Amino acid sequence: MKLAEDVIIRPLITEKSNDQIADGKYTFIVDVNATKTEIRHAVEKLFAVKVIKVNTSNYEGKMKRMGVHIGPRPGYKKAVVKIDASPKVESYLDKGGKAVASARKYKTSIEEFGVMQ
Repeated sequence: MKLAEDVIIRPLITEKSNDQIADGKYTFIVDVNATKTEIRHAVEKLFAVKVIKVNTSNYEGKMKRMGVHIGPRPGYKKAVVKIDASPKVESYLDKGGKAVASARKYKTSIEEFGVMQ
């Protein structure tokens, strides 16, 4: 399992991703070898939100040229993470049969993303 800081590289801020923030979808550039479950755990750990869904897509680097030198740009992986905008308190039954509520509190948005809704 990778560290959360190694999985999430940076947020991807575009016009489309800004429009999706109102729906609770945030876009990140992530490690190319990261899986959906690693991305889910990293976002939940770093931003204290409840993740509902993770969609990923891989992008290959384009071939670019500078003078006579030809080489590829690095490829990257983009992840669109949908968070729960209205998280409910999780409860479970204890050994004695008592209902116990989880003490964990989830946020409804990611303020650190850099964009206001």
